[in-house]
Amino acid sequence: MTDRTKGIVSIVISAFGFALMAMLVRLCDTAGSPISAFQKSFLRNAISAMIAISVFVVKGRSDFGAVRITPSLLLRCIFGTVGIVANYYALSHINIAEAQTLNKTAQFFTVIIAWLFLGEQLRMRQIAAVAVAFSGVLLITKPGFAGSDGFALAMGLLGGLAAGSAYACTRRLAVLGIPVRFIVAFFSSFATLACVPFLVASGWNAMNVTQYLIIIAAGGAALIGQYGITAAYRFARAGELAAWDYTNILFTVLFGLFCFGQVPDVFAFAGMALVVSAALFTNKRSKP
Repeated sequence: MTDRTKGIVSIVISAFGFALMAMLVRLCDTAGSPISAFQKSFLRNAISAMIAISVFVVKGRSDFGAVRITPSLLLRCIFGTVGIVANYYALSHINIAEAQTLNKTAQFFTVIIAWLFLGEQLRMRQIAAVAVAFSGVLLITKPGFAGSDGFALAMGLLGGLAAGSAYACTRRLAVLGIPVRFIVAFFSSFATLACVPFLVASGWNAMNVTQYLIIIAAGGAALIGQYGITAAYRFARAGELAAWDYTNILFTVLFGLFCFGQVPDVFAFAGMALVVSAALFTNKRSKP
């Protein structure tokens, strides 16, 4: 595989992991008493941290020499933590399709931030592909914002902005040669500890066994997403990966179909076609 192809495969795997995570986060609300976004984030990241640290210690020994904490790593952790909490809040308070649509604005922010601060070239092909893909997302989700929770919508957009900033920082870390396993382990640990003060202030809500199992599964799915997204930006530029990340919406639709009996309508299928077309378009190499 070329580095570009590796990046695309990694971003699709990441999209699957995050789609599964989103479904499980919402499912947790239906399995018992509602719990806060901070509590969900704490549990998910604690699980991810334990696994990621173990993987880093066992598999990442050869990476120890390249380990260092940089401003880009700290910013990646801060933005990533804000993005998780904001996205979890949105997933619990508005339609999951709306929440996912707002979260996908991250790719717009990633491309722009990578262009402004990392000096990555921004081509018209990439701009057009992302715009077409986002149009497909709107056809799939048909977000009806009227009458929705305005604060939850704002949190959804904040999640997109924070995630996009975190992805751009991840690309910078790739350039600096920071090991993937270390980035994932450090971020998961940082996000876990960052939620503690908020949990102390708000208190811990009781959970049943089913909810714990769902959150454990969500932590595993999130870890797949984290490894995928971190690896993807090591192999390819932000603009080349943006449209492919919209496969997250396709996976979400499939989860809705098989888990909740939600059958996509004609607009959703049209949206899928646009997303796939945009991904193929941005992956097409220009002729010499």
